[in-house]
Amino acid sequence: MPIYEYKCTKCSKQFEVTQKMTDAPLIECESCGGRLTKLITSTSFVLKGSGWYVTDYPSAERKKALESGKPADKSRDAKSEKKTETTTKKEETAKAK
Repeated sequence: MPIYEYKCTKCSKQFEVTQKMTDAPLIECESCGGRLTKLITSTSFVLKGSGWYVTDYPSAERKKALESGKPADKSRDAKSEKKTETTTKKEETAKAK
């Protein structure tokens, strides 16, 4: 079940509640009877380890980005790959002659 965070507008008490997604949101503070507002907080849910598409089947750009620690720029990587392939083919042709 998800954990929702609320804050009272009267006493500023902040707390977490485990609720079903189908449950109605809380509206009244148990401490002072003030109005509650639901807070939006960042999640602690992170997909780590093997077994996820991102870690098991990354594209060539993604692999380079993971190795360098920077986001992948597909257009730049595609251009550099074409240059590398062309250079390699030229070198192979020169060696064959």
